[in-house]
Amino acid sequence: METKTERQKLNRIKAVLAETSHTGKWLAEQLGKDPVTVSKWCTNTSQPDLYTLNRISEMLNVKVADLIY
Repeated sequence: METKTERQKLNRIKAVLAETSHTGKWLAEQLGKDPVTVSKWCTNTSQPDLYTLNRISEMLNVKVADLIY
């Protein structure tokens, strides 16, 4: 079973949102997702699927690799 520390290292969505001056609420609106879902991604409680990760990278104008550790 993974620990909280390991779970925190899966994605950088929260950091990239901050770097690009966007909010989780903005991302949720752009994706048509519930803000709670995006919040779970930002806290690494759950992860977006690869299709959604690609969409996020396009919206934030970053590479998919920039969104993951």
